[in-house]
Amino acid sequence: MNRNLIIALSTVSSALILSYTYLNRYRFTTPSTIEVKGLGTTNFESDYIVWEGTYKTQDFNLQTAYSKLSGDKKVVEEFLKNQNVPDEQVVFGAISTDVEYKNIYNDEGNIIDRKFMGYVLEQSITIESYEVDHIEKVSRSITEVLNKGVAFYSSNPRYYYSGLSNLKLDLIANATKDAKTRAEIIASEAGAEIGDLKEAEMGVLQITGQNSNEAYRWGGTFNTSSRLKTASITMDLTYEIVN
Repeated sequence: MNRNLIIALSTVSSALILSYTYLNRYRFTTPSTIEVKGLGTTNFESDYIVWEGTYKTQDFNLQTAYSKLSGDKKVVEEFLKNQNVPDEQVVFGAISTDVEYKNIYNDEGNIIDRKFMGYVLEQSITIESYEVDHIEKVSRSITEVLNKGVAFYSSNPRYYYSGLSNLKLDLIANATKDAKTRAEIIASEAGAEIGDLKEAEMGVLQITGQNSNEAYRWGGTFNTSSRLKTASITMDLTYEIVN
């Protein structure tokens, strides 16, 4: 027989033997597994609201500016009292003081001097409450304060949920159940069954506004601008496959 042909046949035979040995070793010593992803999701409504705002005043005299700010605070306090907002839900922040200047330019556009424009005093206010409907209404009525000459700047309310811990547990349970169901269906269609759970990995909690187009983030999303929210979480499960 041709010597080169003998060498070629020997090489092919060796390769087949090695391949067969490898496949059998993998088949019998490493159980087949299936990896599936399950999703748990639910809609819920926030039960806690945080509303913040600031008011400020300006004057060339520091004492006069402080006196004006004190008057503005009384207007805000009276407004909140008339709106039946409990004192324990209201926190006034410390007064901040700043000095404002106006730059003076020459004909070439270079700054040549600064003109003193007065002291700017500002104070923040924060309201936290479980009375979401009530505080929402109060935030929309702040024009009453503006009409009395107070330079009040209102932020949009932020919304939270006090039962988030229990909600997360329910999501994990639902996502796990969903993943197991998917694994069972896939295995059944392939003529097999799932065996022991080999590995489980939980995804991050994602909270978005209901019916919004907010994108999920790698580190999780936590929407505070929407009162109505959607929470979701994923579970990655790996099951052993039993033939």
